[in-house]
Amino acid sequence: MQDVSVLPLWRCLERRGGPDYYVTEYFRVHRDSSPEKKILRSVVDMSGSKPVMAQMIGNDPKHLVRSAKLIQEESDCAGIDVNLGCPAPKVCGKAAGGALLKNHELIREIALSLRPVVSGSLTLKTRVGFETESEFDDLLALFADLPIDGLAIHGRTVRERYQSAVHVDCIARAVEALPFPVSANGSIVSVKTALAMLQRTRAAGLMIGRGGIRNPWLFAQIHDAVQGQNPFQPTLGDVGEYLEELTDEVAAEGDFGDKGQLANRMKKFANYIAIGVAGGELVDKLRRTRDHDEFLSISREYLTGSELFPEEPEEDGKLFCGAGELLAGKV
Repeated sequence: MQDVSVLPLWRCLERRGGPDYYVTEYFRVHRDSSPEKKILRSVVDMSGSKPVMAQMIGNDPKHLVRSAKLIQEESDCAGIDVNLGCPAPKVCGKAAGGALLKNHELIREIALSLRPVVSGSLTLKTRVGFETESEFDDLLALFADLPIDGLAIHGRTVRERYQSAVHVDCIARAVEALPFPVSANGSIVSVKTALAMLQRTRAAGLMIGRGGIRNPWLFAQIHDAVQGQNPFQPTLGDVGEYLEELTDEVAAEGDFGDKGQLANRMKKFANYIAIGVAGGELVDKLRRTRDHDEFLSISREYLTGSELFPEEPEEDGKLFCGAGELLAGKV
């Protein structure tokens, strides 16, 4: 997740268990690009603790090959992941990310070009189609014929962005059909949704983004639940401590000219963490803050005490959507 899957967040996640491996923000790859130093640092600093996959986004095989070589020379990444799923208009408008799903031969050329130069795992992240999930049969046939080591599937189309239910059946079909591990992604925001996704898809793993930002204990909770143990349940106070710790980590990493800039940076994380708390009051107030001291004062007012943090986020149809359908078995 661009601008949020960053080293300060990873440090906070790792102190609470963290995922089995991390995936970077995407390295932007084009004719004049070089691997972003900030993202390289996240690989270097974290790879001693957990494996880190370096994610790239682009559409030119030769430039992707060049970037993959440079990233591997300058870091100890566990492998290279190519983004075929980003729905952002500015990315798709450049025929990259999710727009690549409209060009199967280019996807094939990218995979075949990267395979000889990637020393670790070569993986792809995809969606189930660009316009509609009916495209997924042809995508499955393509992926089955590629020399890759794994596939993460966000179970929505590019057009659906994040505002729909997840097409769980597509992920399940891929798990059954493909000769390499498939990870499921989309609307995994709690232990219950994680278990539902695993049960319905039999995926080899889960890729979690927004749910892990909101609840940094989620990865450890899922591990405990799968092993039949009772997961830790954070309180509002626990989440308040996490948000302050994350703020300190972000402040230490960045060059913020004033407290307003830091507050604006923290809103990218707080949008996921605060949603639904106190009937939506907290996230509304934090979004209006212009000063970091005010940001902390408001968060301390709401994120305190022994009341349990809600297991499921509020579904707002924008940041979080589709978890209810997943739990109900309707998708």
